Amino acid sequence: MKYWDSSAIIPLIVHEAVSERQESFLRIDPEIVTWWGSKIEITSALNRLSREGALDSIGIRRAFLDVETLASAWLEIQATEKLRNRAIRLLRVHPLRAMDAIQLSASLIAADENPQTLPFVCSDTQLAEAAEKEGFMVLP
Repeated sequence: MKYWDSSAIIPLIVHEAVSERQESFLRIDPEIVTWWGSKIEITSALNRLSREGALDSIGIRRAFLDVETLASAWLEIQATEKLRNRAIRLLRVHPLRAMDAIQLSASLIAADENPQTLPFVCSDTQLAEAAEKEGFMVLP
């Protein structure tokens, strides 16, 4: 099992330079843990790609079907008071955007506060750096 940030899930849906690497991680271990809001973040990214012309109407439909397929099997960390409090603490410690602090908070909850036990898959440099400082092994 690995914790997947939404930035790491998007290359599973839309071809990017890191798509093959992300797909290999998923083949090795198909269990995805992510936070409740990842589906919202992914939807935002896909619609942005569509508006920018990177996805045509068929591509966006396929992408949303792929999101539903992945989401039907992943484990979601829910939005709780504990998650919010942890995210607020992380914002004081790391130079993160709010959603990244929530992702990192969710990953700590998923790891039961023991980050060495749960690999963290992430394509966001700033979030990856904060996750490493919290004790996660960040992939790639």
